[in-house]
Amino acid sequence: MRSATAATAAFDERRSKKGDEHIMKSLGPRLLTAVIGIPAVLIVIIFSELWHPLVGIVAGLASVIMVGEFLYAKKLLTFIPLTIVCMLFALLMPIMVSEGVLAYLLSFLFLILGFVVSLVYHKRLTFSNLAYAMFGTMVITFGMSAIPLACIANGYSVSFFFVLIVLLPWMADGGGYFIGGYCGKRKLCPNISPAKTVEGALGGAVFCVASALLMGLIFQFIVFSGDNAIRVNFASLVVLAILDSILSIIGDISFSLIKRYLKIKDYGTIFPGHGGMLDRCDSVIFTAPLVVILGQFMPFLQIMV
Repeated sequence: MRSATAATAAFDERRSKKGDEHIMKSLGPRLLTAVIGIPAVLIVIIFSELWHPLVGIVAGLASVIMVGEFLYAKKLLTFIPLTIVCMLFALLMPIMVSEGVLAYLLSFLFLILGFVVSLVYHKRLTFSNLAYAMFGTMVITFGMSAIPLACIANGYSVSFFFVLIVLLPWMADGGGYFIGGYCGKRKLCPNISPAKTVEGALGGAVFCVASALLMGLIFQFIVFSGDNAIRVNFASLVVLAILDSILSIIGDISFSLIKRYLKIKDYGTIFPGHGGMLDRCDSVIFTAPLVVILGQFMPFLQIMV
């Protein structure tokens, strides 16, 4: 009995050391990405406050990159007619999402042109590849289009909503990565994403809620300090953070499932330690629409008249 216990303890110690080594090995590239990425996000935020349409343009460009990575993963990027249709939709939809009928028209044209391509090239393009390309493009673009919709439609603070949309899922992911790496023992979904653990998911939720509260305090007492008419709704932030921590895992695992199906590790290599744009923003695709929806019932900013 003692020998069995000792063997188990030794195994746990080796696994812990292996997890520590993996975290330390990937910490450098992740920090490098943060050093480059955080200033880039800040620049976008500053200029978006000066010119609101920039949010839609940036979201559109990010969508194009993600759709390109998604198509490349299944070797469809070189199928030019389909690629053009998907990328034009990915670029234009986040820019036109608040235009009502025009956005609806764009979605209609995307569907029609996609099937026109399938009819013209039916001998080369299988239905499964068409479904993969169009469904993936719709999911990615739908999620990314929520960013300008939330940032511009509120009419008060582009920076508040931009940070809210980007920060929370990234903190949930980062918190889950580090807590899971050090403390994770129970696998969350070993057949799809072996690195995900129950402990990591709980740690990510804690990081997400803490980040939401810290962000709310910074905006309330520093950014909005000169405007007594704006109040941050901290209850809404906590609810969003809890739901975000769940949806970010669903988004991450969903796109991981596709990667397992395609037998690839990452969608791209843009961000050292993170993979491609789609690897970095897969959770944002699922959480950004939640900001728009929840904000209709529990406004994140209250304007005191």
